Amino acid sequence: MSITLISADPPACTTSTESGSACDLIWKWTGNQWMAESSEFLVKPLRIILIVVLCLVARNLLNRAITRMTRATGEGKSPGILRPFKEKVPGALGDPASVVGERRRQRSRALGSVLRSMVTGVVFTIMFMLILAEFNINLGPLLASAGIAGLAIGFGAQALVKDIISGMFMLLEDQYGVGDVVDLGEASGTVESVGLRVTTIRDAKGSLWYVRNGEIVRVGNMSQGWAMVVIDVPIAPTESVEDAGAVITATLGEITDEERWSRVMLAEPELLGVESMTAIATNLRVSVKTDPDSQWALGREIRGRISEALRVAGINTGLTDPGLQNRPGGNTTVK
Repeated sequence: MSITLISADPPACTTSTESGSACDLIWKWTGNQWMAESSEFLVKPLRIILIVVLCLVARNLLNRAITRMTRATGEGKSPGILRPFKEKVPGALGDPASVVGERRRQRSRALGSVLRSMVTGVVFTIMFMLILAEFNINLGPLLASAGIAGLAIGFGAQALVKDIISGMFMLLEDQYGVGDVVDLGEASGTVESVGLRVTTIRDAKGSLWYVRNGEIVRVGNMSQGWAMVVIDVPIAPTESVEDAGAVITATLGEITDEERWSRVMLAEPELLGVESMTAIATNLRVSVKTDPDSQWALGREIRGRISEALRVAGINTGLTDPGLQNRPGGNTTVK
């Protein structure tokens, strides 16, 4: 008895599908009707597996490219797409890489995480749609429904989308980073974390503020580049401005000669002269350019030294009329 493997009649799938399909090809290669008709059940899982493998490989390659790009950014070799719009480090601070190196690394890690998440979402969405297409599911109604649902969610989550977009631009522009002392309007203090949606700030009283990025309309960063210490020293109107200026200048020179303070100064302290005059005091202004985050300690040191030097020199830093001194608020100090 002999078994004939070749069927005389072509399978139905060869007439219902386009030329070049798996059924048509297997029928032409083997001439076996059973193998041709069952090819779709064998090929479809293989195609789904191929789609999954290709999408995972593409995701892995894109993530590796993003990691390499952001790592180069953290090392100071920023590609154009991740280069900040303006590097906020003046030449007076020396090597910019030594000043913003850690900030750049933090920013690059955050941006890398965001980009990798976006790539994963896009690749998995494409993979899901291709798999559904393999099951002959009409994607038109599904895409239309997804579009309507996305529109509804977009209207309901406008604030969330606004916060996330603002957070991305804050990271790209390096407006502030962890450890910076900032003023965001309603809240000011030290930045403890920067997220895509919320920035957390610890104020001087220890309160932790959660500020939505979309609600930040202005940022005052006191830790970027350099800072300026400005001090108004009041002296009594009867005192000699020249004598007081000489004492202040000598005190500033002593502070500048000390290594502890000279290394945080970016320029020599200046006595600018008389800033304002009132019936109760003449204000002399002192200014000095300093490293960021050093202005508060240096300002306290200068105020204390000048106050003590004027006291020793016998120069009044307040009211000279005893009757006025006894009034509420009559006692004045160096501001």
